[in-house]
Amino acid sequence: MKIFKEAILPLGFKANGIACGLKKSHKLDLALFYTHKPAKTACKFTVNKICAAPVKINKKYLKVDKIFQAIIVNSGNANCFTGNPGIRDAEETARALAGILHIKKERVLVSSTGVIGKRLPLLKIKKAIPELAAGLSHQGVSKAKKAILTTDTFAKEITVKFKIGKEVVTLCGVAKGAGMIAPNMATMLAFILTDANITQGALDKALDICVDNSFNCISVDGCMSTNDTVALLANADAGNKVIDTAKHFDLFARALGIVCLELAKMIVKDAEGATKFIRIQVSGAKDFCEARTIALAIANSNLFKTAMYGENPNFGRIASAVGASNVDIKEKDLKIKVSPLNKKEIDVCVSINRGKAEAVVYTSDLTPEYIRINAEYN
Repeated sequence: MKIFKEAILPLGFKANGIACGLKKSHKLDLALFYTHKPAKTACKFTVNKICAAPVKINKKYLKVDKIFQAIIVNSGNANCFTGNPGIRDAEETARALAGILHIKKERVLVSSTGVIGKRLPLLKIKKAIPELAAGLSHQGVSKAKKAILTTDTFAKEITVKFKIGKEVVTLCGVAKGAGMIAPNMATMLAFILTDANITQGALDKALDICVDNSFNCISVDGCMSTNDTVALLANADAGNKVIDTAKHFDLFARALGIVCLELAKMIVKDAEGATKFIRIQVSGAKDFCEARTIALAIANSNLFKTAMYGENPNFGRIASAVGASNVDIKEKDLKIKVSPLNKKEIDVCVSINRGKAEAVVYTSDLTPEYIRINAEYN
């Protein structure tokens, strides 16, 4: 298994990114990912009850068929809390792109990120779609990965290659996210493309497992967004022997797990205003969910996060967060170890002596710069 710290598109995929005027900075703000033939698709979305129009449209299309060929993503505008007009804008975006690509609109996933509560500048997007599609190429992912960013300071990208028999299978992932990061789904967009030949059941199962152990194990500020999406497309171009839940599944799931976890870690490392990357391991729990609940209680404690920023060894804040997690823990069983706070990466190890399960959650410190960024964001 080979890991590349760059986005290398799998066979049959192309991408592009352009600036269509959604961002005041005039930076790239419209991305397209495309496969020349229909791809099996698995998706995970935010559980926020106020979810964005693209999320609603994608869920609607997924009920028709789990086969897609394109993902169009705009940054600078979330198209959320925009009512029925927002729904129509998302559908019209899919329809306009489908017309250019000569595919059904139900085979277009739509995604948006940016400011909530403002109507999507649909005319700018529709005007840009022909240029966006015309510029599709295998190398175009270099532009697409930048066009999905908002307050991010760098593009999140990774590629994993592995063999099934003599055939090489590629998994490529790109993501965005720096603030409003909290499960469930963490506040982020992630698009994972593969040329694997895999059954729908295996694809769905693999994504469920990998998201649970990656994107659902990170938190920057405890704030859940409205647009969170992870989309996984598999077009079978690698020509490998089919992957199902019985054959080659563990190999595929391991590769997908690397992609998801590395992207999730990059999101935390790029957290708005952060100076620390913090790994919280909780062991001795009855099950994974219990361990993760405790780890997230620590990760989402503002007192803990500010202590990490100030390099203040007041570990009573950790004990307090553990006790507030609603898990029945006895004081005598709680053990806490923390690595030196003057480092950029900090390990927090908590043991609760209730069982053999453990979980790891990743978070950042909370700084004045986070406040400045979000006070000015509009």
